[in-house]
Amino acid sequence: MTTPPLSPWRVGMATISAITPETPGTATYDLAFDDPTVEYRFLPGQFNMLYLPGVGEVAISVSSDPAEPTKLRHTIRAVGNVTQAIARLKPGDKLGVRGPFGNAWPVDLIQGQDIVVVAGGLGLAPLRPAIYHLLRHRASYGRVTVLHGARTPRDLLFTGEYDAWRIADIDVQVIVNVGSADWKGAIGVVTTPLANMPLTAAKTSVLTCGPEVMMRFVAAGVINRGVRTERIFVSLERNMNCAVGLCGHCQFGPSFVCKDGPVFPYDRVQRLMLVENM
Repeated sequence: MTTPPLSPWRVGMATISAITPETPGTATYDLAFDDPTVEYRFLPGQFNMLYLPGVGEVAISVSSDPAEPTKLRHTIRAVGNVTQAIARLKPGDKLGVRGPFGNAWPVDLIQGQDIVVVAGGLGLAPLRPAIYHLLRHRASYGRVTVLHGARTPRDLLFTGEYDAWRIADIDVQVIVNVGSADWKGAIGVVTTPLANMPLTAAKTSVLTCGPEVMMRFVAAGVINRGVRTERIFVSLERNMNCAVGLCGHCQFGPSFVCKDGPVFPYDRVQRLMLVENM
């Protein structure tokens, strides 16, 4: 795991260099640390705590390429007090950054496997660094498929990158719950193309992020086809206030999502994910 700062409470100030609208209410923020001596590294799947003075802090997954750590990006949906305040910022404004925190997608462990990436809505953002890693090391993996589901075509993330992913020999499939007048793609839920895709259970690993009910159905679908639970990896989201397991807000059974996750092998959390309000 990437070594965090000497003090996990240390905040590095960063300037917003660009803001890219993604979907209604969601944008990607490019950050550059104000201190040029900051040596920042992260692994795909880790998150930062973003701090807005006078407002508060929020845990946001890094959505950029881990091989280019100076291009630090976070894709943020305005849904709470802090994220709504961030949505009002402009290029040139500043944010505090703590991190990186948490563990990572097991990109080394799954080398040589066929990889199925299943994302629901904003869940594609924490998976994008893993996709970048797969792109950079494409020869180290078997068949790679990205399945992305969203509520409407307007809610699909990173649509401008799909063609480049396909050129790099990644099968990209998208599906929406509700189409539009000009939508010619699939309509339904993301588990539909998953059920219909060719899959060799003994050599398949699954990475998934999205609503927990979606991840449960994704896991159940591939388990029924013979994929082992320890080869299914989920990224969980909880109210992470401290990022180091002290406040207890993100406790999930015996684990803390902030320091033991956010990525878990499904065999470790399967029972807990079936418990309502866990």
